[in-house]
Amino acid sequence: MKYQKLHIIGGPGSGKSYIARKLSEKYGLPQHDLDDIFWDRNHTDYIRSGDEARQKNLESILSNDTWIIEGVYYKWLEKSFEGADKIIVLNTPVLLRQWRILRRYLGYKLSRSRKKNETLANLIELMSWNQKYDRDNLVRFYAFSKAQADKIVVCSSFSEVERAVNG
Repeated sequence: MKYQKLHIIGGPGSGKSYIARKLSEKYGLPQHDLDDIFWDRNHTDYIRSGDEARQKNLESILSNDTWIIEGVYYKWLEKSFEGADKIIVLNTPVLLRQWRILRRYLGYKLSRSRKKNETLANLIELMSWNQKYDRDNLVRFYAFSKAQADKIVVCSSFSEVERAVNG
């Protein structure tokens, strides 16, 4: 694989975790989910980690020679975007993302395998945020990451991502 440091962004349900996992398995790069850094792992409810702990964890990841980071918390990720060889933006239709969010929520509720307490209120909030993602958060990401524009590639499928990371 040509690129060894990848940052994958996309709305909730866009396939970030799936694609990061597939790339990690295929190429042996360590995968990191920003949710594990953003949310305090010591709580079952959604409580944010402190800024200092979050930055320390991110810097620990970035100090490695290879990584795949997936997540869309662009406001505190300037160093991640600077360090990435490629920034992959997943372009997934909103309705497909909404379906995946709902399916994931139901799976968590039925299996109880999730570490966080998934509530109906969390689901509604996430679906509402997802509805605004393309016209709000994604627009702000592009404005925020202008200096990294040459690294950004928009993909709609795993095969497109593979082509992008193999140069």
